[in-house]
Amino acid sequence: MEPFKKLSAIAAPFPQKNVDTDFIIRVERCTGTPREQLGSHAFEMARFLKDGSPDPDFVLNQPRYRGAQILVCGEFFGTGSSREMAVWALAGMGIRCLIAPSFGQIFYGNCFQNGLLPIVLPSTQVDALMKQAEAGKTFDVDLEAQRINGAQPFEISARRRKMMLQGLDELGLTLAMEPEIAAFEAADRARRPWIYP
Repeated sequence: MEPFKKLSAIAAPFPQKNVDTDFIIRVERCTGTPREQLGSHAFEMARFLKDGSPDPDFVLNQPRYRGAQILVCGEFFGTGSSREMAVWALAGMGIRCLIAPSFGQIFYGNCFQNGLLPIVLPSTQVDALMKQAEAGKTFDVDLEAQRINGAQPFEISARRRKMMLQGLDELGLTLAMEPEIAAFEAADRARRPWIYP
């Protein structure tokens, strides 16, 4: 996983509420589509017209938001089924950070497992950032300092922050503690040899 430390990028406004994982990636794309190709299908119900051409009204198709790596979202983003492919699809189209008042709980956890930073802020603060995104502002997201644009603070748990900064998922974070685990096991084996085969 690519570490996330600081990101300076275009932010696109995505105010729609209750965006579920089926809207992010259709269920039929979740089988048989290689992970590296999911990004081309992200938001396809809104992103493309019936003839397959890009819908010019969809925010990420608009010239000033092409290449956006940050989405400022409406509340309850990523609700619905727990498909991890929704996060893969967003990452596959280049999204590295989501800012919203709330996320689907499983989706939120899946983001951290895949190097996509989800930031939860109060609605009033998200609304202010949405206006900045609508004005075409570039955002600076600093996970080390836990600040947006140098001023707006945000909170990420210490464990998840460490995962993102080091580019580790839960398994990687556990494996990074292998020396400590081995030392504990050796000490425990010496103390209680009868429980080890």
